[in-house]
Amino acid sequence: QVQLVESGGDLVQPGGSLRLSCAASGSIFSINAMGWYRQAPGNQRELVARITSDGSTNYADSVKGRFTISRENAKNTVYLQMNSLKPEDTAVYYCNARLSTLARRSVYLNYWGQGTQVTVSS
Repeated sequence: QVQLVESGGDLVQPGGSLRLSCAASGSIFSINAMGWYRQAPGNQRELVARITSDGSTNYADSVKGRFTISRENAKNTVYLQMNSLKPEDTAVYYCNARLSTLARRSVYLNYWGQGTQVTVSS
């Protein structure tokens, strides 16, 4: 009864920019952290960026200085602004939220979106 819906994935040329969005909806009580992960073919899923409810952020070394994560708590939405994109950023990007539901307010679990494809190619 919790949904995370991503949008914004696309084909973009190297050096270009994209903005991903992820909105969480359903019987949500509280969201602790939200983040973005990515998985390229043949690779494991890896953390890209994460932001907590108080605004603390952390980034993968490979995206520091190029990607920015932000969050609108009132809308249960997280964004990922991606600049100076490189071919190695090509992957399916997944939204993640660590949250509790109305039915189990003290239990925080991880929820995932369905993924959005980002392809960086000329």
